Amino acid sequence: FERTDQLVSLDEALKNLESLDERKCRVVELRFFGGLTNEEMAEVLNVSSETVKRDWRFARNWLLRELAGDA
Repeated sequence: FERTDQLVSLDEALKNLESLDERKCRVVELRFFGGLTNEEMAEVLNVSSETVKRDWRFARNWLLRELAGDA
């Protein structure tokens, strides 16, 4: 059940991130579920790879804080 709870928490956190910033949520999805590189994500999202890097740093830190709040 712990794994299920973790997945539910992650899903809720991603939905919250999406409501905050849809592109940052897409970066997380493309990286983890799509396995895309920064350059590939930049092409898909029509932004620079530097923007993808910034979005990833923000999203990663935001998700870590969000998920730590569930502990």
